[in-house]
Amino acid sequence: MYFSYPFIQEHLSVLYDGTELSRQAERTAAALHRFSELYDPSEKKKVCVFSVPGRSELSGNHTDHNRGCVLAATISQDMLAVVSPRDDNQIRFTSEGIGEICTNVEKSAPDPAQFGTSLALIRGICTQFLEHGIVLSGFDAYLTSEVLPGSGLSSSAAFEVMVGSILNSLFASDSFSEIEIARMAQRAENVFFGKPCGLLDQTACSMGGIVFMDFQDPANPVTERIPFRLTDRGYALCITNTGGSHANLTQDYAAIPAEMKSVAGALGKEFLREVAPADFFAALPKLIRTLPPRAVLRAFHFFAENERVLRQKDALDRGDLVAFLDLVRRSGQSSFCYLQNVFSSAHPEEQNLSVALALSEHILEGCHEPSACRVHGGGFAGTIQAFVPCSFATTYQNEMDRVFGSGSCKILNVREQGAVRLIDGESACSP
Repeated sequence: MYFSYPFIQEHLSVLYDGTELSRQAERTAAALHRFSELYDPSEKKKVCVFSVPGRSELSGNHTDHNRGCVLAATISQDMLAVVSPRDDNQIRFTSEGIGEICTNVEKSAPDPAQFGTSLALIRGICTQFLEHGIVLSGFDAYLTSEVLPGSGLSSSAAFEVMVGSILNSLFASDSFSEIEIARMAQRAENVFFGKPCGLLDQTACSMGGIVFMDFQDPANPVTERIPFRLTDRGYALCITNTGGSHANLTQDYAAIPAEMKSVAGALGKEFLREVAPADFFAALPKLIRTLPPRAVLRAFHFFAENERVLRQKDALDRGDLVAFLDLVRRSGQSSFCYLQNVFSSAHPEEQNLSVALALSEHILEGCHEPSACRVHGGGFAGTIQAFVPCSFATTYQNEMDRVFGSGSCKILNVREQGAVRLIDGESACSP
């Protein structure tokens, strides 16, 4: 199999330029070569390359599952997959450094024995396409990822959206919208993977750019891309991986929506978005006697955070970066104090996120320009986020790397595109 280097560069130029284009072209060429080693396409056949970005939640920490509002952005780190359809119903999916998953295209029921596995996600997405009446066959795929598991950049959502995008492109003529693919991805994670989550991560990975999302009606979420570019204002988004894994934190994540919903239930509603804030505050004497205090604190966070997202969207629409960053700091304080997702209560000795936030505040005091940091994503382990002036970003990165290890801190760009098919060609392409 051969695709010329200029051919690869031309198709990747929709995402990259300069030295990054060269690096990504080399990465893509290596992925194509590895695919050919694994799944030797001896005959002339269709080969596609897909890219799905990771995401960074800008605000709306743990509000989506209670039908709240969120701001998110896709980032320059992505998953890249080389894919070729098969004539039978077998799926062979190899992920770099992990190994191969083999399964058949068929409707499946959720299997608790497969919870937490990539196989469950593949089967969950396939099942939903079949339920929609889409005729599927199998495919071979090789995936390489810069969105590492446990990084807080939504590797699971990116993987789900990747599988959905492959099936949508190869077998459904791209008939499903970005939101529909995101919903399938969420259902696969909830039902087949066994992890409760909202729709934030999947929607962001699927759509791209800075996106405002309102999940008051989760079947028809309101989404709006915000034309604001941090780099145009001289700022970088820095993500620091503090170590630790999300693998054993499912119960911590599940407790947040459950406790928020318990407060809503005490007020006769299912979700906190259905509760008027005034009714919540009026009922506090009853709530603190009948519910765990942490559930009440998490409701405090929800109401303030939901309003904060609307104010942040307004700040970005007006181009008021200073106001936006002030609200980022407030969001971080609320997550730490009220949402309480900076460390697991089951393992209070594991406080790398707390240390990283304290260190970030210390470093950024020397910046003398507006900046902000907060817990990133689901929390409890993994990453923090910081908005840092580009002129200070390397200083910030070096100090975070000094403490948490070389390569821990990444200086990222916001990517404008969501899930995309970069190459759609045939393996016999000539030099």
